[in-house]
Amino acid sequence: MSDIVLKEVKKTSIGGQALIEGIMMKGPSKIATAVRKPDGEIEIKESEINPIFKHKFFKLPLIRGSFVLIDALINGVKELMYSAEFYGEDYEEDALDKFLKKVFKDKADTAIIYSSVALALAFSVVIFILGPTYLTNLLKNLISNSLLLNLTEGIVRVLLFVGYVYLVSKLEDIKRVFMYHGAEHKTIYCYEYGEELTVENVRKYSTLHPRCGTSFMINVMLISIIVFSFFGWPNPFLRLLIRLSMLPLIAGLSYELNRYVGRSTTDNIFTRIITYPGFLIQKITTLEPDDSMMEVAIAAMDKVIPRGGEDDRW
Repeated sequence: MSDIVLKEVKKTSIGGQALIEGIMMKGPSKIATAVRKPDGEIEIKESEINPIFKHKFFKLPLIRGSFVLIDALINGVKELMYSAEFYGEDYEEDALDKFLKKVFKDKADTAIIYSSVALALAFSVVIFILGPTYLTNLLKNLISNSLLLNLTEGIVRVLLFVGYVYLVSKLEDIKRVFMYHGAEHKTIYCYEYGEELTVENVRKYSTLHPRCGTSFMINVMLISIIVFSFFGWPNPFLRLLIRLSMLPLIAGLSYELNRYVGRSTTDNIFTRIITYPGFLIQKITTLEPDDSMMEVAIAAMDKVIPRGGEDDRW
C-alpha cells in the first residue's frame, strides 16, 4: 500500500496514542489501553470517557481545539503512567514525582498528571514559541521587513521542532514507542477500510495518518506564521503577549483543519497540501511495527469499536 491513502473509506473518530510497550485507543464513549507486559501477556484496561471540559462552550468550533488538546494531554499522561507501572524497575521516579507524592499523598497521581501536562505545555511554549521569536529578533538589523521576520521565525520554529523530534527518535526506547505509533495508525486504517482486525490485514496499511497529533503540531507551527504576520514585528514584550494570546486561536484553527481532513471522503489537491507536511514528519515519528505490536493495537481497538448502534463517524 502507498504512503498516502487515496481510496474512499469510512472516517471514524477513533484515535489513539502510543505508550510504553502499549497503545491507548479512544472511541466515542470508551478508552482502552493495552500493554504488553514483561511476561509477554497483553493487559487491557477499559474506562468510560469523562471529559474535563463538559460545557457546550468548550465544544464550539475554533474554541474546542485548545480544550481538546489539554484533555488529550491529560488522558495521554495518565495512560502513559499506567503503562510505565509494568516496567517500574526500568522507569524510576524523578525528584518531582517524589515531592508531589509527599505533598499530595493519596492524590499524588492526579497531581503528577496535571503537573506533567503543565510542564509539557510550558516547555513547548518556551522552546517552540518564545525561542524562535528571540532568535529571529537577533536578525532584525539584517531583515527590516516584518513579513520576512515572521516567515524567518516560522522557519526557525519548524526547524527546532523537526530537529527535536529527529534527535528524540534516535533513543532506543523512543524507537519502540514510534513503532507502536505506527501500529496504532495501521490498525485504525484497517478498521476504516472495513477489514477484519487481524495482524495480516493490519500489516499492509500505511503508518501515516492525517489525524495524527504530529500533523496537528506541524499545522500549529505553519498556521502561526500566517496569524503572527498580521501583527507585524512590535517590541519584544508586546510580541510575547501576542504570541501567547494567539495560541488558543492557532490551536483552534489547527484542530479544525485536522478535523476537516479527518472527515473528508475525497482526495484532492487541497487535502494533499494540508496533509503533506504532517506526513513528512510522521516518517520520523512512526516506524514499521512488528507483529506483536500490531496485536497490542488490535486488542485496544477491539474494545472501543462501537457496538449496538453507537456512531463513531466524524
